[in-house]
Amino acid sequence: MRIRFLRHSDFHALLDLANKAGVGVTTLQPNAERLQARITSSVAAVSRERELGDASYFFVLEDDTTGQLVGTSGIEAAVGMNDTWYNYRVGLAVHTSRELDIYKKLTTLFLSSDLTGSSELCSLFLLPDQRGSGNGGLLSRSRFLFMAEFPQRFSEKVIAEMRGVSDENGRSPFWESLGRHFFKMDFARADFLSYVGNKSFIAELMPSYPIYTCLLSEEAQAAVAEVHPATRPARKLLEAEGFRYRGYVDIFDAGPSLECALTDIRAVRDSRVFNALAVAAEVQDGESWLISNRKLADFRCTLAMTHPLEGSLPLSAAVLQRLEIADGDSVRAVKLAP
Repeated sequence: MRIRFLRHSDFHALLDLANKAGVGVTTLQPNAERLQARITSSVAAVSRERELGDASYFFVLEDDTTGQLVGTSGIEAAVGMNDTWYNYRVGLAVHTSRELDIYKKLTTLFLSSDLTGSSELCSLFLLPDQRGSGNGGLLSRSRFLFMAEFPQRFSEKVIAEMRGVSDENGRSPFWESLGRHFFKMDFARADFLSYVGNKSFIAELMPSYPIYTCLLSEEAQAAVAEVHPATRPARKLLEAEGFRYRGYVDIFDAGPSLECALTDIRAVRDSRVFNALAVAAEVQDGESWLISNRKLADFRCTLAMTHPLEGSLPLSAAVLQRLEIADGDSVRAVKLAP
Protein backbone atom coordinates (compact mmCIF):
# COMPACT_ATOMS: atom_id res chain seq x y z
CA MET A 1 0.00 0.00 0.00
CA ARG A 2 1.14 3.53 -0.70
CA ILE A 3 -0.14 7.10 -0.54
CA ARG A 4 -0.07 9.40 -3.54
CA PHE A 5 -1.99 12.41 -4.83
CA LEU A 6 -5.20 11.87 -6.75
CA ARG A 7 -5.08 12.22 -10.53
CA HIS A 8 -7.81 13.04 -13.04
CA SER A 9 -7.68 9.42 -14.21
CA ASP A 10 -8.81 8.35 -10.71
CA PHE A 11 -12.21 10.02 -11.04
CA HIS A 12 -14.41 6.93 -11.48
CA ALA A 13 -12.65 5.04 -8.68
CA LEU A 14 -13.03 8.11 -6.45
CA LEU A 15 -16.74 8.38 -7.23
CA ASP A 16 -17.13 4.72 -6.26
CA LEU A 17 -15.41 5.37 -2.92
CA ALA A 18 -17.62 8.41 -2.27
CA ASN A 19 -20.74 6.30 -2.88
CA LYS A 20 -19.53 3.88 -0.19
CA ALA A 21 -18.64 6.56 2.37
CA GLY A 22 -22.24 7.22 3.46
CA VAL A 23 -23.98 10.26 4.92
CA GLY A 24 -21.93 12.40 7.29
CA VAL A 25 -18.54 12.32 5.56
CA THR A 26 -19.17 15.91 4.49
CA THR A 27 -16.17 16.45 2.23
CA LEU A 28 -16.50 13.15 0.37
CA GLN A 29 -19.96 13.09 -1.17
CA PRO A 30 -20.85 11.36 -4.49
CA ASN A 31 -21.28 14.55 -6.49
CA ALA A 32 -19.44 14.13 -9.79
CA GLU A 33 -18.96 17.84 -10.48
CA ARG A 34 -17.66 18.56 -7.00
CA LEU A 35 -15.26 15.59 -7.00
CA GLN A 36 -13.85 16.64 -10.36
CA ALA A 37 -13.33 20.15 -8.99
CA ARG A 38 -11.54 18.79 -5.92
CA ILE A 39 -9.14 16.75 -8.05
CA THR A 40 -8.47 19.79 -10.22
CA SER A 41 -7.86 21.94 -7.14
CA SER A 42 -5.43 19.40 -5.67
CA VAL A 43 -3.49 19.07 -8.93
CA ALA A 44 -3.23 22.87 -9.10
CA ALA A 45 -2.15 23.16 -5.45
CA VAL A 46 0.97 21.03 -5.94
CA SER A 47 1.85 22.47 -9.34
CA ARG A 48 2.51 25.96 -7.98
CA GLU A 49 2.35 28.07 -4.82
CA ARG A 50 -1.18 29.24 -4.07
CA GLU A 51 -2.83 31.41 -1.45
CA LEU A 52 -3.65 29.36 1.64
CA GLY A 53 -7.38 29.80 1.18
CA ASP A 54 -7.20 28.34 -2.34
CA ALA A 55 -4.98 25.33 -1.62
CA SER A 56 -6.52 21.89 -1.23
CA TYR A 57 -4.60 18.60 -1.14
CA PHE A 58 -6.32 15.28 -1.92
CA PHE A 59 -4.56 11.94 -1.29
CA VAL A 60 -5.46 8.35 -2.07
CA LEU A 61 -4.39 5.02 -0.59
CA GLU A 62 -3.50 2.70 -3.45
CA ASP A 63 -2.69 -0.99 -3.63
CA ASP A 64 0.28 -0.63 -5.97
CA THR A 65 0.11 -4.26 -7.10
CA THR A 66 -3.46 -3.99 -8.39
CA GLY A 67 -3.91 -0.23 -8.79
CA GLN A 68 -7.08 -0.36 -6.65
CA LEU A 69 -7.94 2.76 -4.66
CA VAL A 70 -9.08 1.78 -1.16
CA GLY A 71 -9.18 5.07 0.76
CA THR A 72 -8.89 8.84 0.65
CA SER A 73 -7.71 11.67 2.87
CA GLY A 74 -7.25 15.38 2.38
CA ILE A 75 -6.03 18.69 3.76
CA GLU A 76 -7.59 22.12 3.28
CA ALA A 77 -4.75 24.60 3.78
CA ALA A 78 -6.96 27.30 5.36
CA VAL A 79 -10.72 27.10 5.88
CA GLY A 80 -13.13 30.01 5.78
CA MET A 81 -10.96 32.34 3.71
CA ASN A 82 -13.42 32.41 0.81
CA ASP A 83 -16.62 31.07 2.43
CA THR A 84 -17.63 31.66 6.03
CA TRP A 85 -16.67 28.76 8.31
CA TYR A 86 -19.20 27.99 11.04
CA ASN A 87 -19.06 25.95 14.23
CA TYR A 88 -20.93 25.96 17.49
CA ARG A 89 -18.84 27.04 20.43
CA VAL A 90 -19.91 25.03 23.47
CA GLY A 91 -20.24 27.39 26.41
CA LEU A 92 -21.67 27.62 29.90
CA ALA A 93 -24.42 29.85 31.31
CA VAL A 94 -24.97 30.13 35.05
CA HIS A 95 -28.40 31.03 36.45
CA THR A 96 -28.68 31.66 40.17
CA SER A 97 -31.14 33.04 42.69
CA ARG A 98 -30.24 33.42 46.38
CA GLU A 99 -33.88 33.98 47.34
CA LEU A 100 -35.01 30.71 45.76
CA ASP A 101 -31.77 28.87 46.60
CA ILE A 102 -31.30 27.90 42.95
CA TYR A 103 -27.96 27.51 41.17
CA LYS A 104 -28.01 26.09 37.64
CA LYS A 105 -25.17 25.56 35.16
CA LEU A 106 -26.47 25.16 31.62
CA THR A 107 -24.58 24.18 28.45
CA THR A 108 -25.04 26.61 25.56
CA LEU A 109 -24.22 26.59 21.85
CA PHE A 110 -23.17 29.82 20.16
CA LEU A 111 -22.69 30.21 16.40
CA SER A 112 -19.01 30.98 15.80
CA SER A 113 -16.36 31.45 13.11
CA ASP A 114 -13.45 31.20 15.56
CA LEU A 115 -11.65 28.44 13.63
CA THR A 116 -11.40 30.47 10.40
CA GLY A 117 -7.94 30.25 8.85
CA SER A 118 -7.04 26.87 10.36
CA SER A 119 -5.76 24.03 8.20
CA GLU A 120 -8.28 21.20 8.15
CA LEU A 121 -7.78 17.44 7.93
CA CYS A 122 -10.69 16.09 5.90
CA SER A 123 -12.10 13.42 3.56
CA LEU A 124 -10.77 10.47 5.56
CA PHE A 125 -12.39 7.26 4.36
CA LEU A 126 -11.10 3.69 4.17
CA LEU A 127 -13.01 0.74 2.75
CA PRO A 128 -14.20 -1.48 5.64
CA ASP A 129 -12.43 -4.58 4.30
CA GLN A 130 -9.12 -2.69 4.20
CA ARG A 131 -9.14 -1.54 7.83
CA GLY A 132 -6.32 -3.05 9.86
CA SER A 133 -2.70 -3.92 9.04
CA GLY A 134 -1.71 -0.26 9.57
CA ASN A 135 -3.74 1.01 6.61
CA GLY A 136 -5.72 3.49 8.73
CA GLY A 137 -2.56 4.88 10.29
CA LEU A 138 -0.87 5.18 6.91
CA LEU A 139 -3.88 6.93 5.37
CA SER A 140 -4.29 9.45 8.18
CA ARG A 141 -0.73 10.05 9.38
CA SER A 142 0.86 10.31 5.92
CA ARG A 143 -0.59 13.83 5.75
CA PHE A 144 1.60 14.85 8.68
CA LEU A 145 4.79 13.93 6.84
CA PHE A 146 3.63 16.09 3.92
CA MET A 147 2.90 18.96 6.31
CA ALA A 148 6.26 18.49 8.04
CA GLU A 149 8.01 18.71 4.67
CA PHE A 150 6.12 21.78 3.46
CA PRO A 151 5.01 23.69 6.60
CA GLN A 152 4.87 27.01 4.76
CA ARG A 153 1.84 25.71 2.86
CA PHE A 154 -0.26 25.36 6.02
CA SER A 155 -1.58 27.35 8.96
CA GLU A 156 -0.17 27.27 12.48
CA LYS A 157 -3.33 25.57 13.79
CA VAL A 158 -4.66 22.29 12.38
CA ILE A 159 -8.21 21.06 12.99
CA ALA A 160 -10.20 17.94 12.19
CA GLU A 161 -14.00 17.89 12.20
CA MET A 162 -15.08 14.47 13.38
CA ARG A 163 -18.19 12.81 11.96
CA GLY A 164 -21.02 13.12 14.47
CA VAL A 165 -23.59 10.60 15.66
CA SER A 166 -26.08 9.33 13.08
CA ASP A 167 -27.86 6.03 12.47
CA GLU A 168 -27.59 3.60 9.55
CA ASN A 169 -30.13 5.68 7.61
CA GLY A 170 -28.16 8.91 8.05
CA ARG A 171 -30.53 10.33 10.68
CA SER A 172 -28.77 12.69 13.09
CA PRO A 173 -30.49 13.12 16.49
CA PHE A 174 -28.88 16.53 16.92
CA TRP A 175 -30.17 17.71 13.56
CA GLU A 176 -33.66 16.36 14.20
CA SER A 177 -33.83 18.18 17.55
CA LEU A 178 -32.36 21.51 16.39
CA GLY A 179 -31.43 22.12 12.77
CA ARG A 180 -34.60 20.77 11.19
CA HIS A 181 -36.70 23.40 12.99
CA PHE A 182 -34.84 26.20 11.21
CA PHE A 183 -33.95 24.68 7.83
CA LYS A 184 -36.96 22.49 6.94
CA MET A 185 -34.75 19.95 5.18
CA ASP A 186 -33.13 16.68 6.13
CA PHE A 187 -29.61 16.34 7.47
CA ALA A 188 -28.12 14.90 4.27
CA ARG A 189 -29.44 17.82 2.18
CA ALA A 190 -28.12 20.48 4.54
CA ASP A 191 -24.75 18.70 4.75
CA PHE A 192 -24.57 18.58 0.96
CA LEU A 193 -25.39 22.28 0.51
CA SER A 194 -22.65 23.16 2.96
CA TYR A 195 -20.22 20.86 1.12
CA VAL A 196 -20.78 22.48 -2.28
CA GLY A 197 -20.17 25.96 -0.87
CA ASN A 198 -23.74 27.19 -0.59
CA LYS A 199 -23.37 28.30 3.03
CA SER A 200 -25.24 31.61 3.01
CA PHE A 201 -28.37 29.80 4.19
CA ILE A 202 -26.64 29.00 7.48
CA ALA A 203 -26.22 32.64 8.46
CA GLU A 204 -29.66 33.52 7.09
CA LEU A 205 -31.60 30.84 8.98
CA MET A 206 -29.53 29.75 11.98
CA PRO A 207 -30.33 31.65 15.22
CA SER A 208 -27.54 34.01 16.21
CA TYR A 209 -28.36 33.90 19.94
CA PRO A 210 -27.15 31.14 22.31
CA ILE A 211 -29.04 27.84 22.30
CA TYR A 212 -29.56 26.03 25.60
CA THR A 213 -28.92 22.32 25.07
CA CYS A 214 -31.36 21.44 27.88
CA LEU A 215 -34.14 22.36 25.43
CA LEU A 216 -33.01 19.63 23.03
CA SER A 217 -33.96 15.96 23.24
CA GLU A 218 -31.91 13.75 25.54
CA GLU A 219 -30.63 11.88 22.49
CA ALA A 220 -29.47 15.14 20.91
CA GLN A 221 -27.81 16.32 24.13
CA ALA A 222 -25.91 13.03 24.34
CA ALA A 223 -24.68 13.49 20.75
CA VAL A 224 -22.92 16.82 21.42
CA ALA A 225 -19.14 16.33 20.92
CA GLU A 226 -19.59 12.58 20.35
CA VAL A 227 -18.41 10.79 17.21
CA HIS A 228 -19.98 8.22 14.91
CA PRO A 229 -18.99 4.66 15.95
CA ALA A 230 -17.05 4.23 12.68
CA THR A 231 -15.07 7.40 13.49
CA ARG A 232 -13.86 6.38 16.94
CA PRO A 233 -10.59 4.83 15.66
CA ALA A 234 -9.84 8.03 13.71
CA ARG A 235 -10.44 10.15 16.81
CA LYS A 236 -8.23 7.89 18.92
CA LEU A 237 -5.47 8.11 16.31
CA LEU A 238 -5.59 11.93 16.20
CA GLU A 239 -5.61 12.19 19.98
CA ALA A 240 -2.48 10.01 20.05
CA GLU A 241 -0.87 12.61 17.75
CA GLY A 242 -1.70 15.45 20.14
CA PHE A 243 -5.13 16.64 18.94
CA ARG A 244 -7.66 17.70 21.58
CA TYR A 245 -11.30 18.75 21.73
CA ARG A 246 -11.43 22.46 22.67
CA GLY A 247 -15.16 23.12 22.78
CA TYR A 248 -16.22 23.46 19.13
CA VAL A 249 -18.74 21.19 17.40
CA ASP A 250 -20.28 20.88 13.95
CA ILE A 251 -23.51 22.84 13.45
CA PHE A 252 -25.26 19.94 11.69
CA ASP A 253 -24.46 16.77 13.67
CA ALA A 254 -22.56 18.22 16.69
CA GLY A 255 -19.45 16.13 15.95
CA PRO A 256 -16.37 17.51 17.79
CA SER A 257 -13.61 19.56 16.19
CA LEU A 258 -10.17 18.43 17.35
CA GLU A 259 -7.29 20.93 17.34
CA CYS A 260 -3.50 20.94 17.52
CA ALA A 261 -0.71 23.36 16.66
CA LEU A 262 1.10 22.17 13.53
CA THR A 263 4.47 22.01 15.27
CA ASP A 264 2.99 20.04 18.19
CA ILE A 265 1.66 17.17 16.07
CA ARG A 266 3.70 14.14 17.11
CA ALA A 267 4.45 12.90 13.59
CA VAL A 268 5.46 16.42 12.47
CA ARG A 269 7.59 17.13 15.54
CA ASP A 270 9.34 13.75 15.67
CA SER A 271 9.88 13.12 11.95
CA ARG A 272 13.49 13.04 10.78
CA VAL A 273 15.34 13.10 7.47
CA PHE A 274 17.44 10.04 6.50
CA ASN A 275 19.26 8.70 3.48
CA ALA A 276 17.64 5.56 2.09
CA LEU A 277 19.89 2.49 2.41
CA ALA A 278 18.94 -0.32 0.03
CA VAL A 279 18.84 -3.75 1.71
CA ALA A 280 17.82 -7.18 0.46
CA ALA A 281 14.82 -7.54 2.76
CA GLU A 282 12.93 -5.70 5.47
CA VAL A 283 14.62 -5.60 8.88
CA GLN A 284 13.21 -8.61 10.76
CA ASP A 285 13.41 -7.07 14.23
CA GLY A 286 12.42 -3.61 13.03
CA GLU A 287 9.43 -1.44 13.88
CA SER A 288 6.73 -0.04 11.62
CA TRP A 289 7.85 3.30 10.19
CA LEU A 290 6.04 5.81 8.02
CA ILE A 291 8.31 6.81 5.09
CA SER A 292 7.84 9.61 2.53
CA ASN A 293 9.93 10.56 -0.48
CA ARG A 294 9.99 14.32 0.32
CA LYS A 295 8.67 15.26 -3.14
CA LEU A 296 5.88 17.73 -3.80
CA ALA A 297 3.78 16.83 -6.86
CA ASP A 298 5.10 13.24 -6.86
CA PHE A 299 4.64 12.74 -3.12
CA ARG A 300 4.65 9.08 -2.08
CA CYS A 301 4.35 7.58 1.39
CA THR A 302 4.33 3.99 2.61
CA LEU A 303 5.03 1.76 5.61
CA ALA A 304 8.21 -0.23 6.19
CA MET A 305 9.58 -2.49 8.91
CA THR A 306 12.97 -0.99 9.65
CA HIS A 307 15.33 0.38 12.28
CA PRO A 308 17.34 3.59 11.68
CA LEU A 309 21.11 3.56 11.55
CA GLU A 310 23.37 6.60 11.89
CA GLY A 311 21.86 9.00 9.35
CA SER A 312 20.40 6.25 7.16
CA LEU A 313 17.27 4.11 7.02
CA PRO A 314 17.44 0.53 5.68
CA LEU A 315 14.67 -0.01 3.11
CA SER A 316 13.94 -2.99 0.90
CA ALA A 317 13.84 -2.77 -2.90
CA ALA A 318 10.04 -3.09 -2.79
CA VAL A 319 9.75 -0.06 -0.51
CA LEU A 320 12.14 1.98 -2.67
CA GLN A 321 10.06 1.11 -5.71
CA ARG A 322 6.85 2.04 -3.93
CA LEU A 323 8.33 5.44 -3.06
CA GLU A 324 9.83 5.81 -6.55
CA ILE A 325 13.30 6.58 -5.19
CA ALA A 326 16.78 5.02 -5.37
CA ASP A 327 19.45 3.97 -2.90
CA GLY A 328 20.91 7.04 -1.19
CA ASP A 329 17.95 9.32 -1.87
CA SER A 330 16.61 11.44 0.97
CA VAL A 331 13.46 10.36 2.86
CA ARG A 332 11.45 11.74 5.77
CA ALA A 333 10.33 9.17 8.33
CA VAL A 334 8.71 8.73 11.69
CA LYS A 335 7.52 5.75 13.74
CA LEU A 336 3.97 4.88 12.71
CA ALA A 337 2.59 5.12 16.24
CA PRO A 338 3.75 6.94 19.39
